[in-house]
Amino acid sequence: MKCLEGRTAIITGANQGLGRVLAEKFVEEGANLAICARDPAKLNETHQVLRGKIARGQRVVSMPADVSKAEDVEAFVDLALTRNNKIDILINNAGIYGPMGPLEEVDIDEWIRAMDINLMGTVRMCRALLPHFKQNKYGKIINLSGGGATAPLPRFSAYAASKAAVVRLTETLAEETKAFGIDVNAIAPGALNTRLLDEVLESGPDKVGEDFYQKALKQKENGGAPLESGARLAVFLAAPDSDGITGRLLSAVWDPWQDLPSHRDELTQSDIYTLRRIVPSDRGKSDWGSK
Repeated sequence: MKCLEGRTAIITGANQGLGRVLAEKFVEEGANLAICARDPAKLNETHQVLRGKIARGQRVVSMPADVSKAEDVEAFVDLALTRNNKIDILINNAGIYGPMGPLEEVDIDEWIRAMDINLMGTVRMCRALLPHFKQNKYGKIINLSGGGATAPLPRFSAYAASKAAVVRLTETLAEETKAFGIDVNAIAPGALNTRLLDEVLESGPDKVGEDFYQKALKQKENGGAPLESGARLAVFLAAPDSDGITGRLLSAVWDPWQDLPSHRDELTQSDIYTLRRIVPSDRGKSDWGSK
């Protein structure tokens, strides 16, 4: 039996890049899908590819939707629930880099737009599905984070701020929903060669900075992190083997997430794979004093 057989997943931003690979991997593992994205043509293309991969009894539905618009989110979730008796998994993958450049120089409306898609789009989707998950006493929410969540990312302030907020939202929702059997986790998929990388290269070193631009060029040449790594981690977090693992930010590339079920109890009682403030004693600076 495939690990997601009989389960239904919603995936946002599923028309290209990681979102499309996620959708294909979930279909391979037996899941039913409801997918959305802003570009109708690319979404339809992905839908047709997925239809060619599904087995008898599997369902795939799609709808053009912009997660920054409440009415689109409501209509999409209504469609998903109408076509399926139950939704088990929500993957908030839709996201953009937003404006690139020093904060005081970028278009503030574009900056807000990035927050509206990356953070508020995630919030809207969670709000729409949480009552359903709570009613069923079960659910899996998987949010896509990125490098900007764990370290400063100069010239990408909207992206960095929104992704850090998504991680803290993940941790907070995990605490709010623990009693309902809902697991909420975030994924850092690694440096991917997707349209976002192409946007960096098109913007050039004047906007993104010479160091970041050169790093992007090298990534383009080397191939970047495999999209399949993030998809495999998402499958793991969506499957029953990960039940009870919640409130974590996991790296698809660097963390030994395959072994987490054997550390489930230890993980529950620790702050491993979370964002936390560092104090002097954490770095051996006890002579700084404490209060």
